Amino acid sequence: MEANSTYHSAVLLKESIEGLAVNPEGTYVDVTFGAGGHSKAILEHLNENGRLFAFDQDEESLQNKIDDHRFTLINANFKYLKNHLNVYGVKQVDGILADLGVSSHQFDAEHRGFSIRFDCPLDMRMDTRKPLTAKDILNTYSELDLRRIFYNYGEIHNANKLSAVIVAERKQQEFDTSMDFQHRISSCIPAKRDFKYLAQVYQALRIEVNDEMKALEAMLLQSKTMLKTKGRLVVISYHSLEDRLTKFFIRSGNFEDKIEKDMYGNVLSPFVAVNRKAIVPSQEELEKNNRSRSAKLRIAERSVYE
Repeated sequence: MEANSTYHSAVLLKESIEGLAVNPEGTYVDVTFGAGGHSKAILEHLNENGRLFAFDQDEESLQNKIDDHRFTLINANFKYLKNHLNVYGVKQVDGILADLGVSSHQFDAEHRGFSIRFDCPLDMRMDTRKPLTAKDILNTYSELDLRRIFYNYGEIHNANKLSAVIVAERKQQEFDTSMDFQHRISSCIPAKRDFKYLAQVYQALRIEVNDEMKALEAMLLQSKTMLKTKGRLVVISYHSLEDRLTKFFIRSGNFEDKIEKDMYGNVLSPFVAVNRKAIVPSQEELEKNNRSRSAKLRIAERSVYE
């Protein structure tokens, strides 16, 4: 069962599977199936009584479905985790794994619009059944809303200028393709930082198109009730927004990082961090898979606190 070569190799595979501490008879969820690398590794640790459910909203990932009676692939966004598992009679699980971000397949598929390398439609939808595209955002969002997504989701220092240029440019002609867009915002791109800047712009648009931060929040909140006591939550993130959200949630049980303590000074969080610092790829993995360079792994165990 080799993964489709157009999909990325599973990042931090050994570390994330070890982090799950798989119970051979347990029930697990891979909320970001992709090529199935993490799912296949989980299945290798399960016996005949174990079960694995996987989620992926991208219909193209269905071609990688694993032929195994213990495995169920659900073509849906992981923000609907609880609802879909309830359909299968699953109330709680032993572990949840999330490998966030965009797959190499999505980056390399020119028609999807995720990469700054190709002259392609401004799409960026992970779920192509949804209507909103990056083109819609660039041509219809107000200057204020554009500023919000570029500042909050791309951490772009000149978000004000970029948003103003976009609004002025689209009055002349609407944005249509990737290279057209890049050319018309060239006055905003810092010298010698063009790749990083454009990557941040595309990241912001992609997050807005797919409502990624809200989806992550929804999944994390559901993990509090979906995980059994001592169950494991394993999250691999690729940018500071995802990692910060995950870190805060593990530490405090909320996204504002408001820490509450009992009368004895114990932190009242639904999780206990297994690794205090994020785990990053080894030098060997970085050499084999350059796209793992920004990955950060956090592992948490469901505590006794509600």
